[in-house]
Amino acid sequence: MLGDEIGEETGKVTVRRVLPCQGSGPMMETSFQAQGSILGIAHQTTGTYTSTIRPDGSLIGSGQGLVMNAEGGTASWVGQGVGLIGKDGSVRYRGAIFYQTAFPKWARLNSVAAVFEYDVDPQGNTKAQISEWK
Repeated sequence: MLGDEIGEETGKVTVRRVLPCQGSGPMMETSFQAQGSILGIAHQTTGTYTSTIRPDGSLIGSGQGLVMNAEGGTASWVGQGVGLIGKDGSVRYRGAIFYQTAFPKWARLNSVAAVFEYDVDPQGNTKAQISEWK
């Protein structure tokens, strides 16, 4: 069951590169930067994820990133998800994300399983919404 919204952010893809196939299909690495709010605190995120195109055309991906705020707080995250490529080149992912932090105002993230909706439009603009999974 979905619980409270943890955060949201918008950003931009900064780098894309095709990686060598590892037997399961074409793989792409994508890096992005985004800004938003987590638990009411403004932040900036830098992240990288890899996506593999599966035989049915869907995507399976995993990623990691770093979240920083103006108060000196940081958090790292890892996540996995599945995605679909739109006819216009947009991509939408849905998955789970897990945080680790020593920043007191984000400490509750250490014990939260979160789910995300992450969308990338054809121009590389990103939008994410993150909710607690209860």
